[in-house]
Order: sequence, then structure tokens, then C-alpha cells
Amino acid sequence: MLDSVQLQPKDQYNLELERNVHPPDWVNPEPANRYNLVVIGAGTAGLVTAAGAAGLGAKVALIERELMGGDCLNVGCVPSKALLASGHAAAALRDAAHHKVLIEGGYTVDFAGVMERMRRLRAGISHHDSAKRFKDLGIDVFLGEGRFSSSSTVEVDGRTLNFRKAVIATGARAAAPPIAGLDQVEYLTNETIFSLTELPKRLGIIGAGPVGCEMAQAFARFGSQVTLIEAQDRILPNDDLEASELVKSALKRDGINVLCCGKNVELSKRDGQIHIAMSAEDKSYDLTVDRLLIGVGRAANVDTLDLEKAGVEYTKHGITVSDKLQSSNPKIYAAGDVCSKFKFTHAADFMARIVIQNALFFGRAKLSAMTIPWCTYTDPELAHVGMSEKELRDSAIEVATYTQSFDAVDRAILEGNTEGFVRIHTKKGSDKILGATIVGAHAGDMISQISMAMTNGLGLKKIASTISPYPTRAEAIRKVGDQYSRTRLTPLVKSLFSLWLKWAR
Repeated sequence: MLDSVQLQPKDQYNLELERNVHPPDWVNPEPANRYNLVVIGAGTAGLVTAAGAAGLGAKVALIERELMGGDCLNVGCVPSKALLASGHAAAALRDAAHHKVLIEGGYTVDFAGVMERMRRLRAGISHHDSAKRFKDLGIDVFLGEGRFSSSSTVEVDGRTLNFRKAVIATGARAAAPPIAGLDQVEYLTNETIFSLTELPKRLGIIGAGPVGCEMAQAFARFGSQVTLIEAQDRILPNDDLEASELVKSALKRDGINVLCCGKNVELSKRDGQIHIAMSAEDKSYDLTVDRLLIGVGRAANVDTLDLEKAGVEYTKHGITVSDKLQSSNPKIYAAGDVCSKFKFTHAADFMARIVIQNALFFGRAKLSAMTIPWCTYTDPELAHVGMSEKELRDSAIEVATYTQSFDAVDRAILEGNTEGFVRIHTKKGSDKILGATIVGAHAGDMISQISMAMTNGLGLKKIASTISPYPTRAEAIRKVGDQYSRTRLTPLVKSLFSLWLKWAR
């Protein structure tokens, strides 16, 4: 069952990973008479659900057909951030002269070593998601294909598991988009790119979302000639326009050929190479690359679950759930990428917490109540929380927008990295935060301050009164709060203050 996720090469680190997350000698347990909770899928949503429920005393079964840890550990967040860290190190050496640090003779990127480092770190983290660890938590771990056999039973490895409640947390997988000739060429996805051991001289990437942008920048910094193709008129189309343009400029500085409005893409294979014929911005292109990464297209993992036998409704986008994450079968819930438009590890984590409350304890927790930030880990990082720029435009809400550039923040100036800004949208006439974008170094860490404020109903007035250490980049958030405070000093208020101070002299 491990064919769809390639653990290559078979070195000591991938063998360690496999021993942890899909042990070849694993023996499935004998099922209990009935489980409080059966969880299908051991990615983030499934692992958090299983561990949380077991910790509260529930009898839990956890089923995984491939690798425990899911996309995040094996082919997503963990390996990609390891590569980005190496890319950042290469860029720091490249740009060291800006800080008057001179490196004689240049530097070399050992791509095979970069990938080995990633595999070593991934294997080390994998212990946390291992089958043994979850067995030790008192969970019955079953490795194999789980299928519903009725509205209250699941079959796995020839065994029947009876449940009071079940959770579908099977995630999503890379899916082939409708590109002419794609079936004629060998291409990479997020499930295979981390198995590379040789650096592609020329790398083509289709899709300029987070995966495409992050991998484009990393491989460009390793030394690949990268072409990034996006069908829409800009990269990162779900983010703030000005912020995405800053990221685009950074990608171009790294030598990436960014082609937006890519239309009529046709792929073919000639002489062992991949040819891309396309048009972009009223120009025709005929490109040749050695490897091709497809960074668009996801499909929910629902095809093999026999959902009809359980009375669970679904579409091509995944399981249909209520705001309480309950499916059309009231005994069965879903969490994570298999049912959510927010395909983030942290979203899956907190959706699992909702499921535990609602499935086991008659809770009333709602998905709509969650404040979910996200971040693209390019350099600069681009983070967002709350309503998007488009949602704000389309809404009937009157909005006030406050922007603080990092070029007026001392820490950014001293580090020589003033690119980016903090932008916060509030309801007009109020300090209530509706949404925010941060683009710049460490944006992913900084957005949490705004997420916490939104989650707890704190507005810009409270942010303005929050003290940040000096000098830090977080001062930019406080400066946005100061901007709001100054709007409260109307001409009338200022004249009254003036009269008072004149009288008090």
C-alpha cells in the first residue's frame, strides 16, 4: 500500500521513517467489541482526534492505509520547510556582502546533502506520529484499507470494527489537472518531489500557489533554472494583491521566470526532455525543462471508503459536513482536508478538537467559529487571517484599512530587510479586526498576535496598548494600532484637549 507515497531512496532515514509510520512487521490487534470512536486516516486530523479521545478515556481504533503522519509529516509541511531552511541558508551566503561579510571563492550547494538532511530530520520527527506511540496511548492501531460495511461498522484487514461514532480523516491527494499532454510526460507532485537526489538543471512548475512558490524559490536557490507558470493573472491569487506582488518580485530576484496568465498549455516529451508550449501575457513560449512539478489539483480521499454503505454524502470536493463537522450519517464526522476548504495542518488540528467535543460529549463547537490564519513560507513570508481582500470587497461591510510598512520599523532597518508591511482591516468606525495580512520576514510568527486578538474579541485599541520589546518587527503591529488611535483624535476632540491644556497651564 506504500506505492502512492514513495519513500526513496531506501537509505537509513527513510527506513527509520517507514519503521515508525508503517512498520513492515506490524500485526493488527483483535478488535474490541465496540469502540467509542473509530478514526479512519492517521494524518494530523486523525492523530489529534485519536490521541485526544483516548486521553479522555474513550476506546479508540485508528486506521491508516499508508503512512501515519499523513501529508504534513511525509510529503508536506515537514520536508518542505527543511528544504526552505537550506534555501534560506544559501541566500544568506549569497547576500552576505550586503552586511559587509565577504565570502572568498563563493559557496556550493550540496543538493544530495540537502535532501539527506531533510530525510534525517523528517525521520527524527516521525517518532511522534509512530504506530508504536499511538499503541502505547491505548489506541488500537490498524494498518490497512478501511471501508464502511454499514452505518456503524468498518472493515479493515478482514476484521469488523463496530463503532458508536466514527471520524473520516483521510485527507486529500495530488490530482492531475486537465493539461493537454500531461499523461504523456513523467511529472512530480508534492508526493514525489522529496524523493529527488539530483538537482534538476531546469525545473518547470505549474501552479503558483503556496506549494509552487515555495518550491520554486527553494530550487532556484539551490541552482535550478526555474520557470513558474500560473493560469491566473497573478501568483498566490487568494492573498492580498500588493503582498503577492512583493513575493513575485522576490521570486524574480532569485532568477525565477514567472509566467502569469498561462494559457493553452501543452506538454510533450522529446529526446528525454519535457517541452511546454503555452501563451502568457500575449506572448507564445516554447520551453524545455528536465523535470516538471505539478503544484495544482487536489482530490479528497473518499473513493475507497464505500461511503454509500454508511449513508455518508460526498462530492468531488470531499465529505459533506455541517458546521459541527457531522456528516449525513449522524454517527459519522469528518475533519481535515477531506472535508475542508482550509487545507492546512493547523486547521486539521483544531477541527479534530471540534470533533472530539461534538462526537463524544454532545458539544456545540462550530467550524465557523474558528479563526484560521495561513502562511506561505517564501522569502518574504506572506501570512493572512480573517476575511480576504476579495471577501471584504464583495461584502456590504464598510471597511477601514491601516498599513504599516517595515521600512519605518527599526529592527527591519537594522537587519537590512525592510521589504513588506502589516495591513489590518477593521469595520469602519470601530476597532474590530475583520482581516489582516503580513508580508515580510517572520510574517508567519507575527500573524499569531492578530489571530489571538481576533479569537478573543480584542480590537486595534488593545493592540495599541500592547508593549512590544524594542527593537522587534512586532512593533509594526503596534504601530498599526497607533494609526487607529490617531483616527479617534478628531478636530473636535483635539480642540477640547487644547482648551483644557490651555486652562491647565
